[in-house]
Amino acid sequence: MPLALWALTLSAFAIGTTEFVIVGLIPTIANDLSVNLPSAGLLVSLYALGVAIGAPVLTALTGALNRKWLLIGLMSLFILGNMLAWAAPGYNSLIVARILTGLAHGVFFSIGSTIATRLVPKEKEASAIALMFTGLTVALVTGVPLGTWIGQHFGWRATFLVVSALGLVSMIGSAILVPNNLKQSPSASLVKQMSVLVKPRLLLVYAMTAVGYGGTFVAFTFLASILESVSGFPSSAIGLIMLVYGVSVAIGNIWGGKMADRIGPVSALSYIFLALAVVLVLFYFTAPYPWLALLTVLVWGAFAFGNVPGLQVYVVQIAERETPHAVDVASGLNIAAFNVGIALGALIGGHIVDQYRLIDTAWVGGVIVLVALVLTRFSGYLDKKDRFAVQLNNV
Repeated sequence: MPLALWALTLSAFAIGTTEFVIVGLIPTIANDLSVNLPSAGLLVSLYALGVAIGAPVLTALTGALNRKWLLIGLMSLFILGNMLAWAAPGYNSLIVARILTGLAHGVFFSIGSTIATRLVPKEKEASAIALMFTGLTVALVTGVPLGTWIGQHFGWRATFLVVSALGLVSMIGSAILVPNNLKQSPSASLVKQMSVLVKPRLLLVYAMTAVGYGGTFVAFTFLASILESVSGFPSSAIGLIMLVYGVSVAIGNIWGGKMADRIGPVSALSYIFLALAVVLVLFYFTAPYPWLALLTVLVWGAFAFGNVPGLQVYVVQIAERETPHAVDVASGLNIAAFNVGIALGALIGGHIVDQYRLIDTAWVGGVIVLVALVLTRFSGYLDKKDRFAVQLNNV
């Protein structure tokens, strides 16, 4: 694989770290800035909204720009956002920093896959994309727990400073290694993107994505707080627990993809959503017992992100049938749907923490995931109905 691809992978690692490390730092940031947990949870929601807006809208608006210089510009915005977070004098400026960083995140992953495929021969395109997204997975396994540890020992601002340095290294690598004459596909207009949003079957899959992923983040946003306040773990142990969670996520992501290939995305998602709902409800009961809580978190990680490959494959399958002219756009909008789910999940979780008890986020998240299961089964029913209609027409 070319060295330029490794620069993209490092960028994905830095971006993945800054997105999810906030979960481990919420209690620390809330204490330092004298805000309550729901307000600190907005740092997750507003970042995700920045990604959701940045992915489809800014990608379309920047479609005519040179890919290399757009990539460098995005990483510059990413560095700026994290530097602002490091220097933020208060809560409001930290919110602005998170939104800016989220905007860079959204466009990066929209164009990153395209750039990766342009760097290798056609027969290695899938491997190139997989390598780039490995940066995101590795961030969950190592970057997030390490960033949490840094934040708890040297202050949360130090975490954003370190991530800024990672972003700078990856930007320099991209500037040196990424070719300046990458082939560009015709840019997708906003009108074309809006045409995807009037397809009911695609809207149903986006709802599955947002609800299924969002249900997890009702509780996951406040996981560090639950582990400290309910389970009784010391703050120094949170980084290690996030490491365990990240390893479980990496395994679950691979397992979920293989399961979707073997039995089909609808069946795989049905099993995963059901198991995830059960685990979240179970966490409500096990959270007060440290070792049971740790075991539940380990299982939770395997299912929490195991739905990602199935959802992404399923939206491509539906798009190939419904909007063959805009499959990439439909896929990109599913990334936006993931982040809408994160934003809504964090908002709902914040409301629950404010009005009820911290641990209530677990069972509420489980109920929301059950809604995703119902949507998935309904979509599977429509698939069977469509196949039956095709068979009748062929008779």
